Amino acid sequence: MVSPIEQSLLPLTAEVSSNGHLVLGGCDVITLAEEYGTPLFIYDEEHLRIRCREAVRAFGPGVAYATKAFLCTAMARVALEEGMCLDVATAGELYSALRAGAQGNQIVLHGNNKSGAEILLALETGVRLIIIDSEDEIDRLERLVSAELQATVLLRVTPGVEAHTHEFIKTGQEDSKFGFSIASGAAQRAVTRLEAMKHVDLAGIHAHIGSQVFDVDSFAQASEILASFFVPLGLRELCVGGGLGVAYLNGEIAPSISEWADAVHGALRSAGVGDEVVVTAEPGRAIVAQAAVTIYRVGTIKVLPDIRTYMAVDGGMSDNPRPVLYGAGYEAFDPANVEVAREQSVRIVGKHCESGDVIVPEGWVPRALSVGDLVATPVTGAYGYSMASTYNKVPRPPVIFVRGGKATVVVRRETVEDLGALDA
Repeated sequence: MVSPIEQSLLPLTAEVSSNGHLVLGGCDVITLAEEYGTPLFIYDEEHLRIRCREAVRAFGPGVAYATKAFLCTAMARVALEEGMCLDVATAGELYSALRAGAQGNQIVLHGNNKSGAEILLALETGVRLIIIDSEDEIDRLERLVSAELQATVLLRVTPGVEAHTHEFIKTGQEDSKFGFSIASGAAQRAVTRLEAMKHVDLAGIHAHIGSQVFDVDSFAQASEILASFFVPLGLRELCVGGGLGVAYLNGEIAPSISEWADAVHGALRSAGVGDEVVVTAEPGRAIVAQAAVTIYRVGTIKVLPDIRTYMAVDGGMSDNPRPVLYGAGYEAFDPANVEVAREQSVRIVGKHCESGDVIVPEGWVPRALSVGDLVATPVTGAYGYSMASTYNKVPRPPVIFVRGGKATVVVRRETVEDLGALDA
Protein backbone atom coordinates (compact mmCIF):
# COMPACT_ATOMS: atom_id res chain seq x y z
CA MET A 1 0.00 0.00 0.00
CA VAL A 2 1.22 3.51 -0.78
CA SER A 3 -0.11 6.92 0.17
CA PRO A 4 -2.44 8.95 -2.06
CA ILE A 5 -0.96 11.06 -4.81
CA GLU A 6 0.97 14.02 -3.43
CA GLN A 7 -0.54 17.44 -4.03
CA SER A 8 2.83 18.70 -5.28
CA LEU A 9 2.56 16.47 -8.37
CA LEU A 10 -0.77 17.96 -9.39
CA PRO A 11 -1.42 21.24 -11.23
CA LEU A 12 -1.47 24.33 -9.05
CA THR A 13 -5.26 24.79 -9.05
CA ALA A 14 -5.95 21.13 -8.21
CA GLU A 15 -8.62 20.52 -5.61
CA VAL A 16 -10.61 17.53 -4.39
CA SER A 17 -14.39 17.94 -4.42
CA SER A 18 -16.68 16.81 -1.62
CA ASN A 19 -17.36 13.58 -3.52
CA GLY A 20 -13.63 12.83 -3.95
CA HIS A 21 -13.27 13.91 -7.57
CA LEU A 22 -10.21 15.71 -8.93
CA VAL A 23 -11.02 19.30 -9.88
CA LEU A 24 -8.68 21.29 -12.12
CA GLY A 25 -9.19 24.93 -13.04
CA GLY A 26 -12.60 24.74 -11.42
CA CYS A 27 -13.65 21.80 -13.66
CA ASP A 28 -14.56 18.29 -12.45
CA VAL A 29 -12.19 15.91 -14.23
CA ILE A 30 -14.71 13.06 -14.25
CA THR A 31 -17.22 15.27 -16.02
CA LEU A 32 -14.55 16.33 -18.52
CA ALA A 33 -13.72 12.70 -19.31
CA GLU A 34 -17.38 11.93 -19.92
CA GLU A 35 -17.77 14.94 -22.20
CA TYR A 36 -14.51 14.75 -24.17
CA GLY A 37 -13.71 11.04 -23.97
CA THR A 38 -10.45 9.31 -23.18
CA PRO A 39 -7.49 9.36 -23.45
CA LEU A 40 -7.52 13.05 -22.61
CA PHE A 41 -4.83 15.62 -21.85
CA ILE A 42 -6.07 18.25 -19.37
CA TYR A 43 -3.89 21.35 -18.80
CA ASP A 44 -4.32 23.85 -15.99
CA GLU A 45 -3.96 27.15 -17.84
CA GLU A 46 -3.39 29.16 -14.67
CA HIS A 47 -0.47 26.85 -13.80
CA LEU A 48 1.05 27.52 -17.23
CA ARG A 49 0.73 31.26 -16.80
CA ILE A 50 2.20 31.27 -13.29
CA ARG A 51 5.25 29.30 -14.45
CA CYS A 52 5.77 31.60 -17.44
CA ARG A 53 5.66 34.63 -15.16
CA GLU A 54 8.15 33.01 -12.80
CA ALA A 55 10.54 32.41 -15.70
CA VAL A 56 10.31 36.03 -16.84
CA ARG A 57 10.95 37.28 -13.30
CA ALA A 58 13.92 34.92 -12.93
CA PHE A 59 15.65 35.51 -16.26
CA GLY A 60 14.15 38.63 -17.80
CA PRO A 61 12.23 39.29 -21.03
CA GLY A 62 14.68 37.36 -23.24
CA VAL A 63 13.75 34.04 -21.62
CA ALA A 64 12.30 31.64 -24.21
CA TYR A 65 9.80 28.83 -23.77
CA ALA A 66 11.23 25.62 -25.26
CA THR A 67 8.33 24.68 -27.50
CA LYS A 68 9.55 21.12 -28.05
CA ALA A 69 8.16 20.31 -24.59
CA PHE A 70 4.60 21.00 -25.74
CA LEU A 71 3.41 23.18 -28.58
CA CYS A 72 0.07 24.16 -29.96
CA THR A 73 -1.30 27.55 -30.92
CA ALA A 74 -2.90 28.10 -27.52
CA MET A 75 0.27 27.22 -25.61
CA ALA A 76 2.37 29.55 -27.73
CA ARG A 77 -0.12 32.36 -27.10
CA VAL A 78 -0.01 31.80 -23.33
CA ALA A 79 3.80 32.03 -23.32
CA LEU A 80 3.76 35.16 -25.48
CA GLU A 81 1.05 36.85 -23.42
CA GLU A 82 3.09 36.25 -20.27
CA GLY A 83 6.20 37.85 -21.74
CA MET A 84 8.22 34.88 -22.95
CA CYS A 85 9.90 34.38 -26.31
CA LEU A 86 9.54 31.08 -28.16
CA ASP A 87 12.40 28.66 -28.78
CA VAL A 88 11.72 26.64 -31.95
CA ALA A 89 13.86 23.95 -33.61
CA THR A 90 12.17 23.24 -36.95
CA ALA A 91 10.18 24.96 -39.68
CA GLY A 92 7.06 23.31 -38.26
CA GLU A 93 7.60 24.81 -34.82
CA LEU A 94 8.43 28.17 -36.40
CA TYR A 95 5.19 28.02 -38.38
CA SER A 96 3.24 27.30 -35.20
CA ALA A 97 4.87 30.24 -33.43
CA LEU A 98 3.97 32.59 -36.27
CA ARG A 99 0.44 31.20 -36.39
CA ALA A 100 0.10 32.06 -32.70
CA GLY A 101 0.98 35.67 -33.48
CA ALA A 102 4.66 35.74 -32.53
CA GLN A 103 6.75 38.49 -34.06
CA GLY A 104 10.20 37.68 -35.38
CA ASN A 105 11.92 39.31 -32.41
CA GLN A 106 10.06 36.91 -30.10
CA ILE A 107 11.48 33.77 -31.73
CA VAL A 108 14.78 31.92 -31.29
CA LEU A 109 15.71 29.22 -33.84
CA HIS A 110 17.49 26.09 -32.63
CA GLY A 111 18.25 22.71 -34.20
CA ASN A 112 21.41 20.68 -34.81
CA ASN A 113 20.74 20.21 -38.55
CA LYS A 114 18.94 23.27 -39.84
CA SER A 115 18.32 23.10 -43.55
CA GLY A 116 19.02 26.01 -45.85
CA ALA A 117 15.26 26.45 -46.23
CA GLU A 118 14.80 26.67 -42.45
CA ILE A 119 17.61 29.21 -42.08
CA LEU A 120 16.21 31.25 -44.95
CA LEU A 121 12.74 31.22 -43.39
CA ALA A 122 14.25 32.40 -40.11
CA LEU A 123 16.10 35.23 -41.87
CA GLU A 124 12.97 36.31 -43.72
CA THR A 125 11.00 36.19 -40.48
CA GLY A 126 13.59 38.30 -38.69
CA VAL A 127 13.98 35.97 -35.73
CA ARG A 128 15.69 37.38 -32.66
CA LEU A 129 18.45 34.78 -32.69
CA ILE A 130 19.69 31.81 -34.71
CA ILE A 131 21.65 29.36 -32.59
CA ILE A 132 24.59 28.09 -34.65
CA ASP A 133 25.32 24.41 -34.05
CA SER A 134 27.88 23.27 -36.67
CA GLU A 135 30.38 24.30 -39.32
CA ASP A 136 27.90 23.21 -41.98
CA GLU A 137 25.36 25.67 -40.60
CA ILE A 138 27.92 28.45 -40.76
CA ASP A 139 28.46 27.54 -44.43
CA ARG A 140 24.70 27.69 -45.12
CA LEU A 141 24.31 30.95 -43.23
CA GLU A 142 27.18 32.53 -45.16
CA ARG A 143 25.50 31.68 -48.47
CA LEU A 144 22.11 33.09 -47.38
CA VAL A 145 22.82 36.34 -45.52
CA SER A 146 22.84 39.67 -47.32
CA ALA A 147 22.38 43.35 -46.64
CA GLU A 148 18.61 42.69 -46.76
CA LEU A 149 18.73 39.43 -44.74
CA GLN A 150 21.07 39.92 -41.79
CA ALA A 151 21.44 37.47 -38.91
CA THR A 152 21.99 37.81 -35.19
CA VAL A 153 23.38 34.57 -33.80
CA LEU A 154 24.54 32.74 -30.70
CA LEU A 155 27.13 29.99 -30.92
CA ARG A 156 26.15 26.76 -29.16
CA VAL A 157 29.05 25.26 -27.23
CA THR A 158 29.50 22.07 -25.23
CA PRO A 159 30.97 22.86 -21.82
CA GLY A 160 31.99 19.26 -21.11
CA VAL A 161 29.65 18.86 -18.13
CA GLU A 162 28.21 15.38 -17.46
CA ALA A 163 24.71 16.13 -16.16
CA HIS A 164 23.20 13.48 -13.91
CA THR A 165 20.37 12.37 -16.18
CA HIS A 166 19.51 9.71 -18.77
CA GLU A 167 22.13 9.13 -21.47
CA PHE A 168 19.67 10.00 -24.24
CA ILE A 169 18.99 13.47 -22.83
CA LYS A 170 22.52 14.50 -21.92
CA THR A 171 23.77 17.21 -24.27
CA GLY A 172 26.60 19.08 -22.57
CA GLN A 173 29.29 16.39 -22.63
CA GLU A 174 32.12 16.24 -25.17
CA ASP A 175 30.58 13.27 -27.04
CA SER A 176 27.45 15.05 -28.28
CA LYS A 177 25.75 15.77 -31.58
CA PHE A 178 25.12 19.31 -30.35
CA GLY A 179 27.34 22.36 -30.42
CA PHE A 180 31.06 23.17 -30.59
CA SER A 181 33.52 21.82 -28.05
CA ILE A 182 35.23 24.41 -25.89
CA ALA A 183 38.00 21.99 -24.85
CA SER A 184 39.00 21.04 -28.40
CA GLY A 185 39.22 24.63 -29.63
CA ALA A 186 36.36 24.16 -32.11
CA ALA A 187 34.25 26.80 -30.35
CA GLN A 188 36.99 29.43 -30.55
CA ARG A 189 37.55 28.72 -34.25
CA ALA A 190 33.82 29.13 -34.89
CA VAL A 191 33.77 32.44 -32.99
CA THR A 192 36.62 33.74 -35.13
CA ARG A 193 34.87 32.74 -38.31
CA LEU A 194 31.48 34.22 -37.34
CA GLU A 195 33.02 37.51 -36.22
CA ALA A 196 34.63 37.88 -39.63
CA MET A 197 31.41 37.32 -41.59
CA LYS A 198 29.55 40.19 -43.22
CA HIS A 199 25.88 40.63 -42.31
CA VAL A 200 26.25 38.33 -39.26
CA ASP A 201 26.20 39.67 -35.70
CA LEU A 202 27.63 37.23 -33.16
CA ALA A 203 25.75 38.35 -30.05
CA GLY A 204 26.85 35.66 -27.65
CA ILE A 205 27.20 32.07 -26.53
CA HIS A 206 24.68 29.30 -25.80
CA ALA A 207 24.94 26.00 -23.92
CA HIS A 208 22.54 23.28 -22.78
CA ILE A 209 23.80 20.45 -20.56
CA GLY A 210 20.81 18.10 -20.75
CA SER A 211 17.23 17.53 -19.67
CA GLN A 212 15.55 16.50 -16.42
CA VAL A 213 18.49 17.75 -14.34
CA PHE A 214 17.73 17.99 -10.60
CA ASP A 215 21.10 19.21 -9.31
CA VAL A 216 21.49 22.98 -9.67
CA ASP A 217 25.19 22.48 -9.00
CA SER A 218 25.43 20.97 -12.50
CA PHE A 219 24.10 24.24 -13.92
CA ALA A 220 26.45 26.25 -11.70
CA GLN A 221 29.43 24.17 -12.85
CA ALA A 222 28.47 24.64 -16.49
CA SER A 223 28.03 28.37 -15.90
CA GLU A 224 31.56 28.66 -14.50
CA ILE A 225 33.04 26.88 -17.53
CA LEU A 226 30.95 29.00 -19.90
CA ALA A 227 32.05 32.18 -18.17
CA SER A 228 35.73 31.34 -18.56
CA PHE A 229 35.17 31.05 -22.31
CA PHE A 230 32.63 33.86 -22.62
CA VAL A 231 34.18 36.72 -20.66
CA PRO A 232 37.30 37.22 -22.83
CA LEU A 233 35.11 37.39 -25.96
CA GLY A 234 33.42 40.61 -24.83
CA LEU A 235 30.01 39.54 -26.18
CA ARG A 236 26.68 40.78 -24.87
CA GLU A 237 24.46 37.72 -24.36
CA LEU A 238 24.82 34.35 -22.67
CA CYS A 239 22.11 31.68 -22.77
CA VAL A 240 22.30 28.78 -20.31
CA GLY A 241 19.66 26.71 -22.13
CA GLY A 242 17.09 24.68 -20.25
CA GLY A 243 16.90 21.21 -18.75
CA LEU A 244 15.60 21.88 -15.24
CA GLY A 245 14.06 18.69 -13.85
CA VAL A 246 10.62 18.25 -12.36
CA ALA A 247 9.24 15.75 -9.84
CA TYR A 248 7.29 12.87 -11.37
CA LEU A 249 6.96 10.58 -8.34
CA ASN A 250 5.83 10.86 -4.72
CA GLY A 251 8.80 11.91 -2.63
CA GLU A 252 10.75 13.57 -5.43
CA ILE A 253 11.76 17.20 -4.95
CA ALA A 254 12.98 19.40 -7.79
CA PRO A 255 14.40 22.93 -7.74
CA SER A 256 12.15 25.79 -8.77
CA ILE A 257 12.83 27.98 -11.78
CA SER A 258 13.78 30.76 -9.37
CA GLU A 259 16.27 28.53 -7.52
CA TRP A 260 17.79 27.47 -10.83
CA ALA A 261 18.15 31.10 -11.91
CA ASP A 262 19.73 32.09 -8.60
CA ALA A 263 22.35 29.32 -8.93
CA VAL A 264 23.17 30.31 -12.50
CA HIS A 265 23.35 34.06 -11.83
CA GLY A 266 25.45 33.53 -8.72
CA ALA A 267 27.95 31.32 -10.54
CA LEU A 268 28.21 33.71 -13.48
CA ARG A 269 28.73 36.76 -11.26
CA SER A 270 31.42 34.93 -9.28
CA ALA A 271 33.13 34.01 -12.55
CA GLY A 272 33.28 37.61 -13.74
CA VAL A 273 30.22 37.95 -16.00
CA GLY A 274 29.16 41.58 -15.65
CA ASP A 275 25.69 42.94 -14.98
CA GLU A 276 25.58 44.41 -18.48
CA VAL A 277 25.49 40.93 -20.02
CA VAL A 278 22.03 39.64 -20.94
CA VAL A 279 21.65 36.19 -19.33
CA THR A 280 18.78 34.15 -20.73
CA ALA A 281 17.44 30.60 -20.50
CA GLU A 282 15.04 28.23 -22.27
CA PRO A 283 12.80 26.35 -19.81
CA GLY A 284 10.29 23.94 -21.30
CA ARG A 285 9.50 20.97 -19.06
CA ALA A 286 9.60 23.21 -15.98
CA ILE A 287 6.83 25.34 -17.49
CA VAL A 288 4.42 22.66 -18.67
CA ALA A 289 5.08 19.22 -17.16
CA GLN A 290 3.15 19.51 -13.91
CA ALA A 291 0.43 21.61 -15.54
CA ALA A 292 -1.25 18.53 -17.02
CA VAL A 293 -2.73 15.14 -16.22
CA THR A 294 -3.69 12.42 -18.67
CA ILE A 295 -6.95 10.58 -18.14
CA TYR A 296 -7.39 7.00 -19.42
CA ARG A 297 -10.15 4.44 -19.16
CA VAL A 298 -9.36 0.91 -17.97
CA GLY A 299 -10.23 -1.72 -20.58
CA THR A 300 -8.66 -4.95 -19.36
CA ILE A 301 -7.27 -6.24 -16.07
CA LYS A 302 -5.19 -9.41 -16.31
CA VAL A 303 -4.03 -11.06 -13.08
CA LEU A 304 -1.02 -13.37 -13.37
CA PRO A 305 -0.81 -15.12 -9.97
CA ASP A 306 2.52 -14.72 -8.19
CA ILE A 307 3.79 -12.55 -11.07
CA ARG A 308 1.90 -9.27 -11.48
CA THR A 309 -1.39 -7.62 -12.43
CA TYR A 310 -1.59 -5.92 -15.81
CA MET A 311 -4.03 -3.02 -16.18
CA ALA A 312 -4.52 -2.04 -19.82
CA VAL A 313 -5.87 1.39 -20.74
CA ASP A 314 -7.09 3.00 -23.95
CA GLY A 315 -3.87 4.90 -24.63
CA GLY A 316 -0.23 3.93 -24.28
CA MET A 317 3.14 4.60 -25.85
CA SER A 318 1.44 6.58 -28.61
CA ASP A 319 0.49 9.34 -26.16
CA ASN A 320 3.40 8.96 -23.71
CA PRO A 321 6.56 7.36 -25.10
CA ARG A 322 8.82 8.56 -22.26
CA PRO A 323 8.64 5.33 -20.20
CA VAL A 324 9.69 3.35 -23.28
CA LEU A 325 12.41 5.78 -24.35
CA TYR A 326 13.94 6.71 -20.99
CA GLY A 327 12.49 4.31 -18.44
CA ALA A 328 10.64 7.33 -17.03
CA GLY A 329 8.55 6.74 -13.92
CA TYR A 330 5.01 7.96 -13.30
CA GLU A 331 2.41 7.72 -10.57
CA ALA A 332 -1.19 6.61 -11.16
CA PHE A 333 -4.35 7.33 -9.22
CA ASP A 334 -8.14 7.22 -9.42
CA PRO A 335 -9.37 10.73 -10.34
CA ALA A 336 -12.80 9.82 -8.96
CA ASN A 337 -11.32 8.94 -5.54
CA VAL A 338 -8.20 11.04 -5.23
CA GLU A 339 -7.59 10.68 -1.50
CA VAL A 340 -8.19 6.95 -1.02
CA ALA A 341 -5.35 4.57 -0.29
CA ARG A 342 -3.67 2.84 -3.21
CA GLU A 343 -3.39 -0.81 -2.14
CA GLN A 344 -3.16 -2.62 -5.49
CA SER A 345 0.16 -3.05 -7.28
CA VAL A 346 -0.29 -2.97 -11.06
CA ARG A 347 1.65 -2.49 -14.26
CA ILE A 348 -0.30 -0.03 -16.38
CA VAL A 349 0.10 -0.80 -20.07
CA GLY A 350 -1.30 0.50 -23.32
CA LYS A 351 -3.16 -1.10 -26.19
CA HIS A 352 -0.28 -1.26 -28.68
CA CYS A 353 1.25 -4.43 -30.10
CA GLU A 354 4.44 -4.16 -28.08
CA SER A 355 5.39 -5.81 -24.79
CA GLY A 356 7.26 -2.60 -24.04
CA ASP A 357 4.08 -0.54 -24.27
CA VAL A 358 4.20 0.38 -20.60
CA ILE A 359 2.97 3.64 -19.06
CA VAL A 360 3.57 2.91 -15.36
CA PRO A 361 5.88 -0.08 -14.76
CA GLU A 362 5.27 -0.30 -11.01
CA GLY A 363 2.10 1.56 -10.15
CA TRP A 364 -0.35 1.53 -7.27
CA VAL A 365 -4.08 2.12 -7.54
CA PRO A 366 -7.09 1.60 -5.25
CA ARG A 367 -8.07 -2.07 -5.04
CA ALA A 368 -11.61 -1.20 -6.11
CA LEU A 369 -10.47 0.23 -9.47
CA SER A 370 -12.03 -1.96 -12.17
CA VAL A 371 -12.75 -2.26 -15.89
CA GLY A 372 -14.56 0.84 -17.14
CA ASP A 373 -13.14 3.12 -14.44
CA LEU A 374 -10.83 6.05 -15.07
CA VAL A 375 -7.18 6.17 -14.11
CA ALA A 376 -4.98 9.28 -14.21
CA THR A 377 -1.25 9.88 -14.61
CA PRO A 378 0.02 13.28 -13.44
CA VAL A 379 2.94 15.38 -14.70
CA THR A 380 2.27 14.56 -18.36
CA GLY A 381 2.36 18.10 -19.73
CA ALA A 382 5.83 17.77 -21.28
CA TYR A 383 6.88 15.35 -24.00
CA GLY A 384 3.58 13.49 -23.98
CA TYR A 385 1.49 15.09 -26.67
CA SER A 386 4.56 16.62 -28.33
CA MET A 387 6.11 13.17 -28.86
CA ALA A 388 2.83 11.39 -29.56
CA SER A 389 2.53 9.06 -32.54
CA THR A 390 -0.20 7.23 -34.41
CA TYR A 391 1.34 3.77 -34.01
CA ASN A 392 -1.18 1.02 -34.76
CA LYS A 393 -3.26 3.80 -36.36
CA VAL A 394 -4.43 4.99 -32.94
CA PRO A 395 -5.62 8.62 -33.22
CA ARG A 396 -3.95 11.12 -30.91
CA PRO A 397 -5.95 12.42 -27.91
CA PRO A 398 -7.38 15.91 -27.63
CA VAL A 399 -5.91 18.61 -25.42
CA ILE A 400 -8.09 20.85 -23.30
CA PHE A 401 -7.18 23.88 -21.22
CA VAL A 402 -9.17 24.55 -18.05
CA ARG A 403 -9.40 27.87 -16.24
CA GLY A 404 -11.99 29.56 -14.08
CA GLY A 405 -14.48 26.71 -14.40
CA LYS A 406 -14.33 26.70 -18.20
CA ALA A 407 -12.85 24.02 -20.46
CA THR A 408 -11.54 24.87 -23.93
CA VAL A 409 -10.49 22.39 -26.60
CA VAL A 410 -7.13 23.65 -27.89
CA VAL A 411 -6.28 20.53 -29.93
CA ARG A 412 -9.20 18.42 -31.15
CA ARG A 413 -9.18 14.64 -31.02
CA GLU A 414 -7.66 13.08 -34.11
CA THR A 415 -9.95 10.79 -36.11
CA VAL A 416 -9.38 7.72 -38.27
CA GLU A 417 -10.28 9.93 -41.23
CA ASP A 418 -7.39 12.24 -40.26
CA LEU A 419 -5.07 9.25 -40.28
CA GLY A 420 -5.93 8.51 -43.90
CA ALA A 421 -5.82 12.11 -45.08
CA LEU A 422 -2.23 11.94 -46.37
CA ASP A 423 -2.61 8.64 -48.21
CA ALA A 424 -2.21 8.99 -51.97
